[in-house]
Amino acid sequence: MNEIVNAINGVIWSPALIYLCLGVGFYFSCRTRFLQLRHIKEMVRLMMDGKATDAGVSSFQALTMTLAGRVGTGNIAGVATAITFGGPGALFWMWMVAFLGASSAFVESTLGQVYKEKINGEFRGGPAFYIEKGLGMSWYAWIFAIATIFACGILLPGVQANSIGSSLQTAFDISPNVTAAVLALLLGFIIFGGVKRIAHFASTVVPFMALAYIIVACVIIALNIGQLPGVILLIWKSAFGLDAGFGAILGLAIMWGVKRGVYSNEAGQGTGPHASSAAAVSHPAKQGLVQAFSVYIDTLFVCSATGFMLLITGLYNVQGPDGTALHTGIAGIAAGPGYVQTAMESMMPGFGNIFVAIALFFFAFTTIVAYYYIAETNIAFINRKINRPWLTFVLKIGLMAATVYGTVKTADLAWGLGDIGVGLMAWLNIIAILLMQKTAFICLKDYESQQAQGLDPVFHPEKLGIKNADYWTGRRSEHNLEQEHSGHEFEPDSEPGASK
Repeated sequence: MNEIVNAINGVIWSPALIYLCLGVGFYFSCRTRFLQLRHIKEMVRLMMDGKATDAGVSSFQALTMTLAGRVGTGNIAGVATAITFGGPGALFWMWMVAFLGASSAFVESTLGQVYKEKINGEFRGGPAFYIEKGLGMSWYAWIFAIATIFACGILLPGVQANSIGSSLQTAFDISPNVTAAVLALLLGFIIFGGVKRIAHFASTVVPFMALAYIIVACVIIALNIGQLPGVILLIWKSAFGLDAGFGAILGLAIMWGVKRGVYSNEAGQGTGPHASSAAAVSHPAKQGLVQAFSVYIDTLFVCSATGFMLLITGLYNVQGPDGTALHTGIAGIAAGPGYVQTAMESMMPGFGNIFVAIALFFFAFTTIVAYYYIAETNIAFINRKINRPWLTFVLKIGLMAATVYGTVKTADLAWGLGDIGVGLMAWLNIIAILLMQKTAFICLKDYESQQAQGLDPVFHPEKLGIKNADYWTGRRSEHNLEQEHSGHEFEPDSEPGASK
């Protein structure tokens, strides 16, 4: 099974996808005049802006739903595997994917907002929606929807569940079989509760767990601050093949940095637009900017905390392409959460091991919940045409089964299947947003123009020549009809049932 999975990954994660991820991020950064730098202050402001409505969640809730998907085992186990197979320089390439990918995240999330729909009283959107409406390619949209249901419902949950099982066994000697049963019960409670329960759960848990993890990691770094300059120099030299010990794996540093960077922050992968489309905002670019900032939170903060902690303590391994050991700092432990648990335990005896296990549990569990929401959104897309409500029930059972299976299987198989899911979605989505980039850039220009006039930007797709943005045009018609009867003027940035 492992051989088959590795062969498939060899095709999907060829150098072409690596160059595509970096190249598209750089191209979008240039086209937007590096909005990820210009609009940082605006990103932070918008993050706390807006309110939930009957149909949608607030910008902050949408952000936390996205972070629930982004901040997961990739931030702990993913960083460890990137360093193992790519050397310390892999961390630099994770940073590059995050910095350049922020512009890709803006484009895809803005498109998700432009072409979102209201289905059964809730906002739904994502690549399948904008491919169908923006490109007029229903067949492509269906391919993406089916691939995403398969990836997020079957392939990806196992990676998160496997890390939970491994870390709890290391910290508390809990059998993975017991962990699998508990995860299935908890998942059932959350995913049978709908999008509002998912949003509430994510907005409560995600900020707390991410902040706690970063603080503890920063304490460890501060205790070893004298070693930090040397670690940064090692990362830099390894990233460009300048370090004698790791110079032979320069190509692997780039490949693993990009692969784990995309897995961790998901920029361009197509998962982010699903949650961002659920936000109730007055202009698509607002949520696009918020989602661009979420990439920074994921990689530049959480992943960096993990990477620095491993490199400062020296408790990591690096192996060459032929399996030879280039650096051995932690013998007898497989690449994954065990590295981070050992590193933190060495600095905080009696606390570090347990803390990582608990943090990883929340990180990974919220990610599995986010995967369910993404897969369910694509089933909602399909059910607009074929109306098979039982598909949602099948998804719930399938995701719970995949979680149980991933918990008890080997880490190599779980990560391999997860990489297939990430790669499939990335190929399909990056090609789509390249073809649709003009719409996102029009939205950004319109947003900046209205801001320059001192206005709170409001989206009028027909004025911008954007077609098939049915929610936005229908929204105004609905409001205008209501205002005619009430005698009030239309407030374009309000939503029926919104809190004032």
